[in-house]
Amino acid sequence: MAKKSSPRHVTPDQLNPIIHERLRLGILSALVVQESLTFTELRDLLGATDGNLSVQARRLEDAGYVRCEKRFVGRKPKSTYRLSASGRTALEGYLETLSSLLPEAGAVRSAGKDGTIRNAMQPLPSHG
Repeated sequence: MAKKSSPRHVTPDQLNPIIHERLRLGILSALVVQESLTFTELRDLLGATDGNLSVQARRLEDAGYVRCEKRFVGRKPKSTYRLSASGRTALEGYLETLSSLLPEAGAVRSAGKDGTIRNAMQPLPSHG
């Protein structure tokens, strides 16, 4: 008889720190549903400043999670971003880790109705 593997205990510090930042997560999330977006489209979509978007996009690019194509249209520079295969894999892993930290949605919905939401959640190790 095959052994049942016990569920892996996941902690918040296992979340990918490169992805676990609001703007970087937003960039990856936008690129997972759009094949490519320009710098201006990302800036407007995410409500970011040029400087902040530039810094955070560069972090993702340095990690190999996004690819940036820079070209000129007329005399204006145009940067277009695409999600890389490793970026897609990293985002999927991040979301899997994040979802394992959250209680089941059904348990939360039903627990919230009768005030027993705490029973549906597992405490963090430091709050054991």
